[in-house]
Amino acid sequence: MTIALSAATLPAVAARASVPAYDRSALTAGILHFGVGNFHRAHQAVYLDSLFAQGRDRDWAILGAGVMPSDQRMRDALEGQDWLTTVVEQSGAQSLARVTGAMVGMLPVGDAAAIIDRLADPAIRIVSLTVTEGGYYIDASGAFDAGHPTIRADIAAPGRPETVFGLIVAGLARRRAAGTVPFTVMSCDNIPHNGVVTRNAVLGIARGIDAGLADWIAEAVAFPNGMVDRITPATGEQERGALARDFGIADAWPVFCEDFTQWVLEDRFSAGRPALEAVGVQFVPDVTPFETMKIRILNGGHAVIAYPAGLLGITFAHEAMETPLIRAFLRKIEQDEIIPTVPPVPGTDLAAYFGIIERRFANPKIKDTIRRLCLDGSNRQPKFIVPSIADRLKARAGIEGLALESALWCRYCYGETETGEAIEPNDPNWERLTAAARLARGEPTAWLDMEEVYGEVGKADAFRERFAAALRALWADGTQAVLARYVGEP
Repeated sequence: MTIALSAATLPAVAARASVPAYDRSALTAGILHFGVGNFHRAHQAVYLDSLFAQGRDRDWAILGAGVMPSDQRMRDALEGQDWLTTVVEQSGAQSLARVTGAMVGMLPVGDAAAIIDRLADPAIRIVSLTVTEGGYYIDASGAFDAGHPTIRADIAAPGRPETVFGLIVAGLARRRAAGTVPFTVMSCDNIPHNGVVTRNAVLGIARGIDAGLADWIAEAVAFPNGMVDRITPATGEQERGALARDFGIADAWPVFCEDFTQWVLEDRFSAGRPALEAVGVQFVPDVTPFETMKIRILNGGHAVIAYPAGLLGITFAHEAMETPLIRAFLRKIEQDEIIPTVPPVPGTDLAAYFGIIERRFANPKIKDTIRRLCLDGSNRQPKFIVPSIADRLKARAGIEGLALESALWCRYCYGETETGEAIEPNDPNWERLTAAARLARGEPTAWLDMEEVYGEVGKADAFRERFAAALRALWADGTQAVLARYVGEP
């Protein structure tokens, strides 16, 4: 018999999964979180659930908030099960289910007045967010886009903001007026210097409204940078069915994730923080070395396997890792070109870290899709791949593998697999990318003229030559032959 998850059914669910051993009625919200998606519930919420299980810091529970249609769907799902989530942590050998209870509610989606009221509440001491890499209103130069129509609307009507950042500014303005200590703003998104990017967005809106408010935020509010890591695929009917079949639990929106998790966070907070170091969070004065390591080796590695796999019709990441040519491509490009660009990381052996990454990518339980890894390359490539190319060029070092990775992305954006099957649009800028890729088939370096992606790297003769040669070879000989030449196979 399948048990529907709720507070009332937890005693029965406890025979099938670990459940909160603490009194959830004793929790009070200290964190307001925007974007209650899968990654948040597999990461931050799990750390807090573990902390509460130790009997600590139960005034730091999570109150959800959101402004997007997907937030409403999530709210409806979670409200029906008393804000509980089943998290299935999967290694290659086993799957373990746990029910987390760190969330105590979620505000009405898009209700600016209700959200600002809670942001003004002194009990809320951290405002955290996972709004995806593309949700920070960054322009082509990498700066905050203060001219975006939605941002301009928030500046023009500060009492009725529609964006997360406009709401944060409104909440901070209320706290300033009341003489309340400001909350910390803590991004948990996978972007370089996420605290700095978030600070730029908040200050960009604040400056458009009130220079004095902006100065106060700049002086009083902490925006710690953090490195977050846990592979967490999307939830679909397959995952819901697997939870019911394997554990006998019905959860409207469960989370399946790998058993690995990491969180490195700068210890800068405006109004205190929970003792997350007790459950494995690493607090450091500067997260940059850890961030660079993860973005280049893991996220860059995902890009390395994604596009050849997409062109060869491979569905899942672990299947790509079971393909000898793709695994050899990943290993060679990481060892020869990516890892050498990563500065030393305190207490970390980079080769051993890459070994962990290989095992994680090959985990057959995760079923992370190649399509997800290929998604939004126009936003991800400038963050995960282009900086490594830039550093290799500065060092006058080889870039053959990185040029090939870029050529594979271009070939993927042409919109057809090696067998001629259509690749469905997979980027917010897909039409432009497809047009550029089709032009590049005859004139390869036209692809590198996308300055918002490549910047100065796209103008470098050494890179243009290598890229053009790689793309021509892909069209002439196919993905498998080109990969085989690169890795040195006959």
